[in-house]
Amino acid sequence: MLKASDIMTEDAITIRGSATVASSVKIVKLNNLRSLIVDVRSSEDAYGFVTQTDIVYKVVAYGKDPEKMRVYEIMTKPCIVVNPDLGVEYVARLFANTGIRVAPIVKDELVGIVSVTDILNKGDFVEKPKVNILQRELDIAISEAKSICAAKGVRSQECIDAWELVEDIEADANYQSETYPTVRGRPEKSEIKPLETTELELFCWEHPDLQEVLQNPAKI
Repeated sequence: MLKASDIMTEDAITIRGSATVASSVKIVKLNNLRSLIVDVRSSEDAYGFVTQTDIVYKVVAYGKDPEKMRVYEIMTKPCIVVNPDLGVEYVARLFANTGIRVAPIVKDELVGIVSVTDILNKGDFVEKPKVNILQRELDIAISEAKSICAAKGVRSQECIDAWELVEDIEADANYQSETYPTVRGRPEKSEIKPLETTELELFCWEHPDLQEVLQNPAKI
């Protein structure tokens, strides 16, 4: 699956917070940009952001002189930054949750910038929908967990670890899509089954020894 580093633009253009707004306008126009990253002054400092909207809303709209105003007067700081190893779908979710359209990619230092346009133009969400991939991963993990438990026993640490992986994948899938089919089957004792049941809970109904071990790890 693609990461932020796979779709980012590496040549991120920065500007100092002390620079004039007029100089930021020149850079934006020259490079056909919608925003600029405001560089850090030290390792303890945070990155900032100044956008076309900031310039129009905070300078142009009030008739202020861009030659006299400084970038730090209109920038957003600290700004949201993205780890280069973050999956593209989570970058998209971050953008959706915060309303931003672009973010610096930072790992110890600035390594690039990622935008909504990068996600649309470079992402593989059409060819490889994340929920479909998670469905396949979950099916494989469930099959492997059942095989491990059959071979090692439901009280084994290997069995517990295998089902923890299933739960992690299932939780990720549920987070990615509200319509993800959480319930895939019904146990015989359906009268005690909750409305939504995880794969581990279904397995525990068939193998109560595992539930006992999960509740009391000392019995492994």
